[in-house]
Amino acid sequence: QVQLVESGGGLVQAGGSLRLSCVASGRTFSDYDMGWFRQAPGKEREFVAAISWNVGRTLFADSVKGRFTISRDNAKNTVLLQMNSLKPADTAVYYCAADRVGWALTPHAGEYDYWGQGTQVTVSS
Repeated sequence: QVQLVESGGGLVQAGGSLRLSCVASGRTFSDYDMGWFRQAPGKEREFVAAISWNVGRTLFADSVKGRFTISRDNAKNTVLLQMNSLKPADTAVYYCAADRVGWALTPHAGEYDYWGQGTQVTVSS
């Protein structure tokens, strides 16, 4: 089992920044690629970003490219999502997820094995 706990959400004005953090416990953190997803009210959960176990690869949704960055510190069992130039459309609950290391990063939620409880991000206009 891997337990994931997100933090860092909140209310921010459009154009502002937030940094989300996800701390993992349980199994070996570096055995997992890590992803961030989000879900807005009435919408399906959507992929935001992912990072490989060795920090060698990253993947971003088109909607956040150039605004969001993802990083991880395997020594601290932590993955970060830095969100800049936030827009009201970024308002959602953000989830951290862990995917057992495979051949490639995946944007598909069904392929992730463990999930956090989520943290709310609200961007006001």
